[in-house]
Amino acid sequence: MKHALSPAQLEAIRLLGTCAVSNAIESFGVRLRNEGFADSSVRSLFPDLAPMLGYAVTGRIRCSSPPPVEHNYHDRTDWWNYLVTLPAPRVLVIQDIDPRPGFGAFIGEIHALIQQALGSVGVVTNGTARDLPAVEAAGFQMFAGGVAVSHAYAHMVEFGKPVEVGGLRIAPGDLIFGDRHGVLTVPKEIAAEIPARAATISQSERKVIDLCKSRSFSLEKLRKVIRDLE
Repeated sequence: MKHALSPAQLEAIRLLGTCAVSNAIESFGVRLRNEGFADSSVRSLFPDLAPMLGYAVTGRIRCSSPPPVEHNYHDRTDWWNYLVTLPAPRVLVIQDIDPRPGFGAFIGEIHALIQQALGSVGVVTNGTARDLPAVEAAGFQMFAGGVAVSHAYAHMVEFGKPVEVGGLRIAPGDLIFGDRHGVLTVPKEIAAEIPARAATISQSERKVIDLCKSRSFSLEKLRKVIRDLE
């Protein structure tokens, strides 16, 4: 894969947190500041778990009506063959295309454990999830529009194509990062440079933080420090 990162480079990004990574991405000017992240309709279900970072495996599902053949997600396993063609760690990005997204949950305890065994670290969906205590205990991250009691007729419709979740368009192989603040994509062409840029930005912001906590704080000093950030 072009711009593939080493495990060490991936870990250096994962340890930063999404806000720091977002700030770093903005400084490169590779995309507009209102692009590249999901809106608040998709939230972390496990904010206390470690941040999630991996390459997108995409699919579209329906839950409200039966699939053409059989009734269960395990009746169509061909998409698992596609999943393992993408590099690990993997993040499932599932777009629920039902008229009522989230009527049923595609991911629960069993499916989450299957995905972990296949090298996935989490899921991002505009739909719902279930079996939260068991999935959280397994350390599998979930970002969803909500929770549901039943899987209803959850089934895969298609996979391996671009999807849209929370207003964020995601293509297979995109680098996905998520924590308690939300989900964003990390442009792979600058990904290796993000930790160093984030450290530089943090050093500059520290000056503002230290001043705000200082007894010598004044508006004049604040204006000067803010100007130096630009």
